[in-house]
Amino acid sequence: MSSYFCTIPYYGAEMRTQVGIIGSGPSGLLLSQLLHLNGIDSIILERQSRTYVEGRIRAGVLEQGTVDLLRTAGVNERMDQNGIIHGGFSLAFSNRKVSIDMHALTGGKTIMIYGQTEVTKDLFDTRLEAGAKIEFECPALGVEDYHSRKPRIVFEKEGKQQELVCDFVAGCDGFHGVSRKIIPQEKIRLFEKVYPFGWLGILADVPPVEEELVYANHERGFALCSMRSNTRSRYYVQCGLDDQVDNWTDDRFWDELRHRLPESIAAKVITGPRLEMSIAPLRSFVSEPMRFGNMFLAGDAAHIVPPTGAKGLNLAASDIYYLWRALSAFYSEKRTDLLDCYSDVCLRRVWKAIRFSWWFTAMMHKFDDDPIGQRLQLAELDYLTGSLAGKTSMAENYVGLPFE
Repeated sequence: MSSYFCTIPYYGAEMRTQVGIIGSGPSGLLLSQLLHLNGIDSIILERQSRTYVEGRIRAGVLEQGTVDLLRTAGVNERMDQNGIIHGGFSLAFSNRKVSIDMHALTGGKTIMIYGQTEVTKDLFDTRLEAGAKIEFECPALGVEDYHSRKPRIVFEKEGKQQELVCDFVAGCDGFHGVSRKIIPQEKIRLFEKVYPFGWLGILADVPPVEEELVYANHERGFALCSMRSNTRSRYYVQCGLDDQVDNWTDDRFWDELRHRLPESIAAKVITGPRLEMSIAPLRSFVSEPMRFGNMFLAGDAAHIVPPTGAKGLNLAASDIYYLWRALSAFYSEKRTDLLDCYSDVCLRRVWKAIRFSWWFTAMMHKFDDDPIGQRLQLAELDYLTGSLAGKTSMAENYVGLPFE
C-alpha cells in the first residue's frame, strides 16, 4: 500500500469503474476511447477544466503508428480532412538545405502534421458524445491499495474528498502528476538529463516557409520551421534557460529566425503578429518501471523527450497501444501476460526514442562557444546527409519505430 495521507475531510462518496484514468490529455482520452470500443468501462479524473486542457499548445507531428491508432479509435475524421501528410523533412546547415526523403527511405512511410490541440479536441468530442464519464476540476490526490485487486484513486471534488474504486489505474497525468509521485523512492528509478537551453516558440497565422519541416544548425543556435496548417506556422529558436518571453518582440524573433536559416529559406519567411509565444525547457526523463501492481504509468508521467525528434505525443500513443491491448486481453480472455510485460515492452521503445531525441538534439544545438564543437556537428551533418545508410537510419527513427 502507498503511504498516502490527506487532511481534506472525507465524506464517504465512492464511485466504481473497471479502469480509473488520471488525466484527460491525449493519453487518458485515447485509452478511454479504445477501451470503450472493447466494452470496457472507465472514468477519467482531470485536475483542470476542459477549456484549459484543450487550450494547451503542444506538438504537431504524428508518426504513422499514431495516425493508425487514432483511426482505430475512430477519431480520425477531422485529422484525415485537415492533416498534412509529409514524406520528408530537411536539415539546414552551412547555408544549405538537404532533404531527408522518409517516404523513399522507409518503404512508403510518412508523418502527418496535425496539432496535439486538435487531437485532444477530437478525443473530447468523441468521448463525451458517447457518454463518457470525465470529472473535470477533480484533482487526484493519491492512489491507495494499488497492489491489491481493487485500487482506489482518492480525489477532490468541490472541496470534498472522494474515492474511485477500480480494477486498474492508468496514470496519464503528466510529468507533475500524482501517480508517479506516490511511489516510494526505493521502488522506482529515475533517469534525467536537463539541457542547458530552451526553445522560444512563436505561433502565427502566416504560411509555412517550406512545404516540410526544416531543422537548422547555426553558430547562433538551433532553429526549427514547423507548421500547424497551410496558413498557420510554428517557429522556434534556441534560447537560454534564463531568457524571458518579455525580452522578445515579434520583430526581434523574426530577425533572429532569419539569421539562423540558409539565405534561400530566410528570404521566403513571411512574418506576422504572434498568436502565442512561449519558452519550453528541454529534458530527457525516464522512470522505471512503468507498472506498480495494478497501476500503470503512461505518457509524460513515465517519460519526457526533448521536442527535437517530435516523439512526446507519439511515445504516449505507443504506451496506450500496449496498455489497451493488455487490458483488453485481460477482460476478454483473463490473460495477464500482456499486463506483466507492459513495462518492459514500453521501455524498450521509450529508450530508443530517448536515444534518438538526445542524438538529434546534440547534433543540432549550440552547447557552448567552443568552435570545435560546431565544426564536429557540421562534419556529422555532412557525413549523415551524404550517406544512404545515415539518411535511412534517421528516416526510420523520425517516421517512428513500429509497435511490437
